Amino acid sequence: MPANLTPDYARAEQRYRSASTDAERLDALQEMLRHIPKHKGTEKMQADLKRRISELRKAAGSKGPSRGPDPFHIPRSGAGQVVLIGPPNVGKSMLVARTTKAPVKVTDYPFATPLPVPGMAHFEDVQIELVDTPPVAAGHLPAGLIGTVRSADVVCMVVDLSNDPLEQAELVRGLLASKGISVRSVPRDQRGGDDPGLLSGLIVANKSDAASAGDLDALRELYGGELDVLPVSAEMGEGLDRLLERLWQLLAVIRVYAKQPGKPADYDRPFTLPVGSTVEDLARQIHRELPEKMKHARLWGHARFDGQQVHRTEPLRDKDVVEIHE
Repeated sequence: MPANLTPDYARAEQRYRSASTDAERLDALQEMLRHIPKHKGTEKMQADLKRRISELRKAAGSKGPSRGPDPFHIPRSGAGQVVLIGPPNVGKSMLVARTTKAPVKVTDYPFATPLPVPGMAHFEDVQIELVDTPPVAAGHLPAGLIGTVRSADVVCMVVDLSNDPLEQAELVRGLLASKGISVRSVPRDQRGGDDPGLLSGLIVANKSDAASAGDLDALRELYGGELDVLPVSAEMGEGLDRLLERLWQLLAVIRVYAKQPGKPADYDRPFTLPVGSTVEDLARQIHRELPEKMKHARLWGHARFDGQQVHRTEPLRDKDVVEIHE
């Protein structure tokens, strides 16, 4: 069975090969394990990755006392993980507070967020994980933050549209570039695997309600064709729906509803899969042994007619309904 490795896996593997420290190798291996397709064709590869991760962890443990869990490692949840990064007082915490129920600390003084804080934002009938992070500044990049950024599906560079946003955007871009990371507004499935440091993302221009004339136009003129610039006001609640819609597009995932034979589709709990996924991929996400038991499937959505019988290799589209027969 072919492995069908993803571009995300290829990027993580390239990072592993170019790593110079055990910490970098461990981070890359963990990302490879997150992104490797889970099926019989990759079972040996998964076992090998777990073995190498275990060996690196043991080696790290033999060098000194254990530090416990990494507070900068945020487990991925929902349809995808979006990390917010930016200077102090640009409104990252307010953005997360407005779109999620996360226990973020919203203050008017800088450096109030010492560690990443995740929260779940609702986009239509799916959830997107937003992660608030400690602020960055010239010469100040919190230890561990780059690992949080690298493992994200999408990165939002947040700037204050009322306080020299061009300088803030260049500051964040420069700090990321110093770690080999660049951000472009391309969906995850279109990044390719040639550049392991390329991440999907955009610029969130917050405080649009207090913006100086021309600053938004200047941002768009400078980054046009490379980075989307989305104006929002977290305090006023403006532009947040449009932001979540754009994040959904950059995540490059689809939602699919499962249906048991003779029963209505379950529209309350959609499965989310990468763009280009097939009926077989859905079956594997439902249960790892289901593809072996599956005889055929029926499709409602983009099929020529409702309930059309399709092969396991049939590509799925957003909001398709699938009924799997064993």
